[in-house]
Amino acid sequence: MEHTLFTKNVIEAAIRVSLVAVVIYFCAKILQPFAMAVLWGAIIAVAIYPLFTRFKNLLGGKSKLAASLYAVIAISALITPTVMISNSLIDTSVTINEQYQSGALTIPAPSKSVAEWPLIGEKTYTFWNGASKNLENTLNTHLPQLKSIATSAFSAIAGIGGTVLQFVLSIIISAVFVASAESAYRVIINIFSRLTDAKTGKEYTDLARDTIRSVAQGVLGVAIIQALLAALGMYVMDVPAWGLWSLVILVFAIAQLPPILVLGFVISYVFSVAETTPAVIFMIYAIIVSASDGFLKPMFLGRGMETPMLVILLGAIGGMMMSGIIGLFVGAIVLALGYELFMKWLNSDVSAQALEDQTEEKNNG
Repeated sequence: MEHTLFTKNVIEAAIRVSLVAVVIYFCAKILQPFAMAVLWGAIIAVAIYPLFTRFKNLLGGKSKLAASLYAVIAISALITPTVMISNSLIDTSVTINEQYQSGALTIPAPSKSVAEWPLIGEKTYTFWNGASKNLENTLNTHLPQLKSIATSAFSAIAGIGGTVLQFVLSIIISAVFVASAESAYRVIINIFSRLTDAKTGKEYTDLARDTIRSVAQGVLGVAIIQALLAALGMYVMDVPAWGLWSLVILVFAIAQLPPILVLGFVISYVFSVAETTPAVIFMIYAIIVSASDGFLKPMFLGRGMETPMLVILLGAIGGMMMSGIIGLFVGAIVLALGYELFMKWLNSDVSAQALEDQTEEKNNG
């Protein structure tokens, strides 16, 4: 009898688990196309919520109106520089094509200092010098490599267009999140509380929130500032395709690579076409822009958090190497939570040992 009842319970439990698994699977499949947009929307909402609160207060506490206006402003702020960069690329491409067709396209001769660049100096100087003397012959000689680069560039541009559309959707989703931020905050606390306990659940929710804001300010924020400053300098110096160079600098800065790796080529070009004084001023400006993360990151990264800045930075870099830009946040959050869990476990053992020592001393006394 007991054996039959046990078998029946096992079968019923297996059926229930299977049904739950099927429902979860189909829910995941349905939401999969929107998963990245929703995740980015949540990250953006957490990052901008303090600013959104001030904006909402200016509008008399009207959350829906504030969220709608925020979405319009944020989408405009995203589309406007995208259009400017696109126009810069199109104008540069048209100008280069017209000059090439008419035979008026010339490449300035490189400075001999280019040959002294580490690793790529000699090859860069040879290619650049050959192009300045006979552009058509140089292009024909390297035609396969140039076709491959062009194909990769067009694929990257198409990918950027898709990314912009995804961010537009993410901004709309973030507007929904910030409009109901208090409810979402309670839901996250409940999730962490179910996994741990009520007190720790709120602590880990706040930790995840502060980590997202720290990474948004200290990594993405600094990268955007550097890219904008570099774009301003290149625009003033009338550097061709300044929009493309700015985009590359943004990617390098997010990847925690110094913008001088890109600005170095731009500096060489400016010295080749501009007078010495403005070229030197631009070089100094570019060096300052590249080195600005040295004092900007400590100002923003890890501000207001007990988690060490190095933990957040390592998590952001490692996460990005694994999962791209979204890994900046996921990696930082996971590593910060892991660090806090480890420290909590470590301190609890130390506290327990200290309490045991005090009890023993009291008994002996």
